[in-house]
Amino acid sequence: MHLQRIWTTQLGEHTGQRVKLAGWLHRLRPLSQVTFLVLRDAQGLAQVVIEEPALAAELAKLPHESVLSVEGLVVAEPQAPRGVEIHSPSIEVLSESAAPPPFDLFRPTLTGQLPTILDHAPLTLRHPRQRAIFRLSSATMEGFRAALRSQDFVEIQTPKIVASATEGGANVFKLDYFGGPAYLAQSPQFYKQTMVGIFERVFEVGPVFRAEPHDTTRHINEYVSLDAEMGFIEDHTTVMRLLNGVLAGMVATLAETEPEALALLKLKLPQVPETIPQIHFTEAQELILRETGEDARREPDLAPAHERFLGEWARRTYNSDFLFVVGYPMVKRPFYTHPDPTRPGYSRGFDLLFRGLELVTGGQRLHRYEDYLTALARRDLEVAPFETYLEAFKYGMPPHGGFAIGLERWLARLLEAPNIRETTLFPRDLNRLAP
Repeated sequence: MHLQRIWTTQLGEHTGQRVKLAGWLHRLRPLSQVTFLVLRDAQGLAQVVIEEPALAAELAKLPHESVLSVEGLVVAEPQAPRGVEIHSPSIEVLSESAAPPPFDLFRPTLTGQLPTILDHAPLTLRHPRQRAIFRLSSATMEGFRAALRSQDFVEIQTPKIVASATEGGANVFKLDYFGGPAYLAQSPQFYKQTMVGIFERVFEVGPVFRAEPHDTTRHINEYVSLDAEMGFIEDHTTVMRLLNGVLAGMVATLAETEPEALALLKLKLPQVPETIPQIHFTEAQELILRETGEDARREPDLAPAHERFLGEWARRTYNSDFLFVVGYPMVKRPFYTHPDPTRPGYSRGFDLLFRGLELVTGGQRLHRYEDYLTALARRDLEVAPFETYLEAFKYGMPPHGGFAIGLERWLARLLEAPNIRETTLFPRDLNRLAP
C-alpha cells in the first residue's frame, strides 16, 4: 500500500496506523537493547524505535543530517515527543550527508560563536531554535498583512533599482545601470506615496538597502521593511492609531499561529496597549535632563542611551513596552515630512520605541505640490531627480502618511537578542556578503 507522507506533528492523529515520514537524521541514540532514531522535518521531531541490530548498525554508519524516508506503526508512548513514536520501521536513505556536521543540532542551543553560526547558516538554520525564530518572522509578516488587508489596504511591490536616492542623501549603494548611474532603494517611500493616489491605502513587505558603513549590534545594510501608507488622514495621529492596531494584529497572529515556536524560545509576547502612550520630543528631552542630568536639548535626535531611558520610563509609568515620541525637529526628518503648523521647527513625524529601541519611523507627509518645491529648495536639492515623484503631487494628492517597521529589529527586541544578526536570515553588513 502506498502511503502519503505526513508531518511529524500529525503523528498523534494516527495512533495504531502505519504512516510515512521523511526528514533528516537528527540524532541516533544506541542503548543496550534498542536504538532510538530521532527524525526531524520542517515541523518538528519524531522518535523511531529500532529493534533490529542489523538496521541499527547500518544507520550508525550514516552521518547526522542524512535524509531519510521512514514508514512504521504509530504507537502511544508518553515519554516520546508528542506522546507517540514509530515502531517496526522500514527506512530508506534518500540522501547521505557527505560529512558529519560541525555542530550538534540535537543540542538545546548552538554552542558556536555568532560569526561561526552565521558562516554556517545553511546548516545552523536547521536547528529547531534557529528555525523557530524565522517561523516568528513569517508569522509577523502574515499578521502585518492581515491587519492591513482587513482595512482595505492593497499590497504592492515597488522597484529596488531607482534613479535617485530616496532621502536625497549619500548613503546609497550605487550601481552601473547599463552604463548609467542607479541606486539600490533606501525605502519604497516615493512609490508608496505615489500609490496613495491610486489605491489610497497600500503596503509593502520587501528589502531595503542602507549603505551606512557602521558596524553595530542594531544595524545591518539590507533588511526587510514593513511599509504602509494611507490617504485622507487627519494628521500623524491617524497613522499612529493605524500602527497601534497593526502591532496588536502582529502579536495576535504570533500567539495564534506559533505557540510551539514561542514555547521553544521561552518567549512571552508583549501586551500592546489599546492606546500606546506618547511624549513630545521636547518633553522627552526635558524628562531626560530632569531624571538623568544629561542636557541633550540642542540635539535633533535621541541617542541610543536616551531611547533606553525612555523605554524604561514608559515601562515604569505606563506598564508599556511601547512609546511614541512625536514632533521630532524638521532638520532630522526627510524633506517630505509635514511640519507641525502649531510648533515651528518641529514635525508631524514620530518614532515608536519598543523596549527602548527605535522600531518604527513614520508621520504625515507633505501633499501639496508647491510645498514640495519649497521643501526641496530649503534642503538645496535639485528638482530634476525628483520630477517623476513630484508628478503625483502636481495632479492632486490627499493628506497622507505612513510608517515603516524593521522586521529584523522587531524580532531582535521581541527575543531580547543582543545582536540583530541573530534575527536576520542571511545578514549583510560591513563585513559580510556570504552566505
